[in-house]
Amino acid sequence: MKLIPVIDLKGGLVVAARLGDRRRYAPIASPLCPAVEPAAVAAALLGLHPFAILYIADLDAIGGGTGHLEVVERLHRQHPRVSLWVDRGLTDLARLVRVARPVIGSESINDLAQWADLKARLDAPVLSLDYRADQFLGPAGLDRRPDLWPTDLILMTLARVGSGQGPDLDRLGALRRLAPGHRVYAAGGVRDAADLRQLRALGVSGALVSTALHQGRIGPGDLAELDDA
Repeated sequence: MKLIPVIDLKGGLVVAARLGDRRRYAPIASPLCPAVEPAAVAAALLGLHPFAILYIADLDAIGGGTGHLEVVERLHRQHPRVSLWVDRGLTDLARLVRVARPVIGSESINDLAQWADLKARLDAPVLSLDYRADQFLGPAGLDRRPDLWPTDLILMTLARVGSGQGPDLDRLGALRRLAPGHRVYAAGGVRDAADLRQLRALGVSGALVSTALHQGRIGPGDLAELDDA
């Protein structure tokens, strides 16, 4: 499976995400990297393991602000061999696609017509199906229409982000049964290598990870074993 480190950006710094409450996200405190600047955190993660993909959530842009597109462009120049998957809402997508693969969060989509237009205009977008508890955040029906989905899907369970509760196995299993031909990536709740092995056994194609990497609960040996880099 593919392991994808997450970098959450807010106010120019890398922050620690927890439970999807973005108002309370604070600068990250990581044994892996004492700095909180995006370039330093990206370098620390890539020094831990040669990840093929980095996921970046531009929280300011998702919230309607200007965001961190220049930071994304700089990271692309610094690490040209790393694929950047970036969710920054629907802001500056034409510029974003020059340096990154866009991730479109369902929470940012107004209706199915808008999603159809985005899917037609963008080259290989990733769709993130966003949930808060049991509530789907997005146009009604999009979470049950595999015919509308691109090949790569993220199941984002916001209430589990940074929580240590473990991944949302039941919903991931249901999504895999609904869309057996799609690649499904788990986001939220991954605690350790045991969780990753469970996800692999479930047929999940990859996982977004953050806290477990920074806290050392998933180490270089686990990454060498589990990552399809």
